[in-house]
Parts: sequence; C-alpha cells; structure tokens
Amino acid sequence: MIDALDIDLAPVVAEQPFPVLFATVSGAHLYGFPSRDSDVDLRGVHLLPAADLVGLREPEETRSRMWDRDGVEMDLVTHDLRKFVRLMLRRNGYVLEQLLSPLVVHTTEAHRELAALAPGVLTRHHAHHYRGFAGTQWRLFEKTGQLKPLLYIFRVLLTGIHLMRTGEVQPHLSTLVEEIDTAPGYLPELVAAKAEREHGDAGVDHARVRADVERLHAVLDEAQAASALPDAPAGYDALHDFVVRVRLER
Repeated sequence: MIDALDIDLAPVVAEQPFPVLFATVSGAHLYGFPSRDSDVDLRGVHLLPAADLVGLREPEETRSRMWDRDGVEMDLVTHDLRKFVRLMLRRNGYVLEQLLSPLVVHTTEAHRELAALAPGVLTRHHAHHYRGFAGTQWRLFEKTGQLKPLLYIFRVLLTGIHLMRTGEVQPHLSTLVEEIDTAPGYLPELVAAKAEREHGDAGVDHARVRADVERLHAVLDEAQAASALPDAPAGYDALHDFVVRVRLER
C-alpha cells in the first residue's frame, strides 16, 4: 500500500497546462479504510486563464490524469477554481472534504486561503448531501452485499452527524467512531476487514445493519434540526472576490 503522503506530484503538476492550486488525497485513504490494492484518489483545483472564460468556446473545466506507480493506480482529477467554488456553494460535502483533507501532496497560498473561507459555505442543508450519498450506497449494498459500499454508508452518515453537531468536516471513519457514541460497535472490525481486500462480501447480518443505518438516519435528522449552522452560505461575496483576485493575479 502506498503511503498517501509519500507522493511526489511535482513532475505531474509541471506537465499540466494550467497552474495547479492544490492536490490532496481523497477516497478510502482519507476516510481511513484503504485496502492493500486501493487506488490513490488525488483531487484538487487548477486555474484556467481568464481568456478561456470570456470567449465563445466552453472551457474544459475538469481535467484528469491517470498513471501507475509501483502497481498502484494513481488518479488525479482537478476542477477549475470557479467550478470548484461553485460546487462548494452547492452544499457539496465531497469537495469540502477534498479541500480540507489533511493528506496534502501539493499546496499554494491560494489553497490555504480557500480552506480558510470554507466555513462560510457550511449550512444545515449539507445534511442532504450526506443523506443522499448514504441512500445511493445503501442501494448498491443491497444489490451486491459488498463491504465497500457498507463502509461508505456509515462514513457519510457519521460525517453528516458530526458536521451538523460541530460545524467541522470530519471524513475519517475511525475518528468518527470514537467521537459519536451512536456509531455501531462493529465498525472497527469492518475497517480491519477492508484493509485486507478492496472487494468482497461484507459478511454481516443484513437485518442488524439495516436497523443501524435507519437509526443513524434518524440521528442525522435530529442533528440537522438542532444544528447551529445557518440555512444559507454566508461566504458568497468573499469567495467571489477571492476567485476574481486569484484569476487576475495569474
């Protein structure tokens, strides 16, 4: 398994046609349950020239690059800054997790500034993002019975609960298990099993799991109702000014 922080992105960043403002590790490594053969998901932001955004042609706002390192697949996906910030403003917890990931492999001052602005987009409606993702993964789990979607279900529900209660984006499953007393006690065993294999049957009592998932949905509902987070993002103007300034400075 590759150390998620031991990744030299300098050659890849140098090959990009546009400046890369940041790249972090997302996916199973960020969530705390990578397996021996997990891909390494790298996510970030690049900066298109201003001229690409004011003409008639639609710019390519998302770029991807895949390569192999020591038998492990590396996957780098970046959005243009404007697209990424618009996603931030659409109660998208996924991009916030990427922005705030502690597994940083390429950073700039703009990255640090953007991370500092992230609290301004948090709302109680981010619960919908995590609730919806959990529903999608539950349908996949019911169809396949595999361990991976089951861990994703618990991860997103617990992340949503933690966010509603604290205003903090915390995607690491084992940390969440320690901090949320309603987390099922068998989750550490599932995390350990996932470390051994990327795919495979979860080997759980489906009725018990269903009851626990339904219970966590209820806890998320309660946490959202009681949350001190606002109904709408407060940071729109600050983010607009940031995007304009960073674009014109390059």
